[in-house]
Amino acid sequence: MRPMTRNIDRLIEIMAKLRAPEGGCPWDKEQTFSTIAPYTVEEAYEVADAIARDDLRDLKDELGDLLFQVVFHARMAEEKGAFAFDDVARAIADKMIRRHPHVFGDAAERDAASQTVAWETTKAAERALKGKAAPSSALDGVALALPALMRADKLQRRAARVGFDWPEARQVLDKIEEEIGELRAELDDGAKPEAVKDEVGDLLFALANLARHLGVDPEAALRGGNAKFERRFRSIEAALAAEGRRPEQASLEEMEALWVEAKAEERRKPAT
Repeated sequence: MRPMTRNIDRLIEIMAKLRAPEGGCPWDKEQTFSTIAPYTVEEAYEVADAIARDDLRDLKDELGDLLFQVVFHARMAEEKGAFAFDDVARAIADKMIRRHPHVFGDAAERDAASQTVAWETTKAAERALKGKAAPSSALDGVALALPALMRADKLQRRAARVGFDWPEARQVLDKIEEEIGELRAELDDGAKPEAVKDEVGDLLFALANLARHLGVDPEAALRGGNAKFERRFRSIEAALAAEGRRPEQASLEEMEALWVEAKAEERRKPAT
């Protein structure tokens, strides 16, 4: 038995012991698919965070945490007599072979674009074999649990496949300006919070559309924006701390000046 297999078996055995009715961990025994799902999502984000920080040592640990989530769900399913971890591994292995005939079969070599089309065709065939009805909408299957920005991107990509899309990015910019105008109009008219929320949603959706047209991952772009804001705001805090002050003791004008200074300092630093 290969070391990798032994380690997976060991992890599965650990999970079984944690869930054992006698001698198991009280917390682990109480969990259900629903209570564990938020942890699964959190672990996936921590994997993405380690990648964004280019921290491979941390990535190893976070991938382990995510794998444990898969083992946890599989164990609960096994207890119900539904499936086990080996069934999960077999199913995904079979699926990858089936969906890559240009690698594991004798199909012609594909580029990324043609593989995307073939992938969707194969998925439709798989649904038919399972007796599932064909999707009633091009948008079917875009998970509701996705982060809103990521889901907006996926919805737009699905619509674009059937031709519902702006031909050029500049047209999306026009749409963004239109949405800003509508938001301004609501604010000028003293709109109710619900109407303002609706217009802000339209604006964010249009911005996600622009990112897609420009080949930018909106989720990654916003993570970068978050990191930039955090870096510059911490610089403001450090500058004020050097004077023995906190942000709440400074005026907005002072903090804005420090923000501009932090921004200029970043630009002076050589690119790494």
